[in-house]
Amino acid sequence: MAILPENFDQLAIVVDWLDACRKRDLASLMDLYAQDASLECRCDSVQVYQGRPALEAYWRPRLQAFLPNAFGLEEVTPTGEGVVLDYLSHEGKPVRIVFTFAADGKILHSRCEPWPQARQQAAGVPNPNPPR
Repeated sequence: MAILPENFDQLAIVVDWLDACRKRDLASLMDLYAQDASLECRCDSVQVYQGRPALEAYWRPRLQAFLPNAFGLEEVTPTGEGVVLDYLSHEGKPVRIVFTFAADGKILHSRCEPWPQARQQAAGVPNPNPPR
């Protein structure tokens, strides 16, 4: 029987995730994910990557070549289901990624999508599609 932590710091795991990306440390990044973890990427089109081998194939090229401002932190917010991170992608584009976690503290699921509002609002640019 596995020994599960009574609690774990989800924000610290997300900070470790961001640090691993900045360091281009694929092994440390993969260690943060559960074996059966999934990533739903909506940045260009909707694609789902299931399991560590698929996640490794997704992240390897993104960690090998990225811009100097890549993986910059915009905002990190805990939610009832996990953590929301607004950051700059490997291309320096604003992205929102939502993490949910397994009981052992590993990332179980993440979903990323473009998040231009975060960067535009920080720069004082009005939102062209304000909420109604």
